[in-house]
Amino acid sequence: MAQFSRTWWGKRFIQALEQFTDSARLGRGRSYANGGKIIEYKIDKNTITAKVRGSINPYFGVYKEPRYNTTIEITPIAKTSWSKAIKSISSKASLVSKLLMNEVPDNIESAFSDLGLHLLPYSKKDFKTSCSCPDYANPCKHIAGVYYLVASQLDRNPFLLFELRGLSKDELQAELAKSPLGQALSSELTAQEVPLVSAKSYYTKLEKVAVTEKVNPREFWLGTKRLPSNIEVAEPASILAILIKKQGDFPAFWQKDTSFISVMEELYQRVKTKNREVM
Repeated sequence: MAQFSRTWWGKRFIQALEQFTDSARLGRGRSYANGGKIIEYKIDKNTITAKVRGSINPYFGVYKEPRYNTTIEITPIAKTSWSKAIKSISSKASLVSKLLMNEVPDNIESAFSDLGLHLLPYSKKDFKTSCSCPDYANPCKHIAGVYYLVASQLDRNPFLLFELRGLSKDELQAELAKSPLGQALSSELTAQEVPLVSAKSYYTKLEKVAVTEKVNPREFWLGTKRLPSNIEVAEPASILAILIKKQGDFPAFWQKDTSFISVMEELYQRVKTKNREVM
């Protein structure tokens, strides 16, 4: 049986659907997608159209395999809202760099949720669906099957969700490239690499330099300037617990709300005083 949504992005799409869709119907849709029931499939901007094979059921008088036309239209994000979202994304170097390098960061949804927007499906209002089958439920198994094919497409091209929300990959990257962070990154990506030059030896070749002035042996060994009689030795900067403080208050491995440094300071104090001064 073929697998769908192997990557985190496709899985997130299905998980978002499961929040407001009957899981049993989604399961039947998965079997339709796995069984090759979807014979035609097309994505045009925010609209997905498909032709799906139905089931033969003599009990209901269906002796010939029916074909159903299915349409899924995903509500696009308004242009004004896209401008706000791009401005938010452009202010974060980690998001800009990955998107310009054809990667979709796993925390991209946060840039939209901060503005009250959603890139992933959020509610039934995000979809307008129709199917020519007689099933009254929505989504029917044919629509659910197309959902799974969308998830498999997102595995190969996560930028598809941007397009389904009304902005193509090229338009997104063009807008990000206009930002200060995008311009800096674009200049580095387009910079020409310095060609490598082969060398005959790994060692630096010594060159002879002619001495123009006659050097006195005494001056050669003692130097023209006498060394100072007293040399002040600079004391190294003293920072207590530098390895601890180097990690900062909230290092990546620290999952608590309190400061890592303050906790370690208390621990060191307890060890130093054997808990006599710390209650």
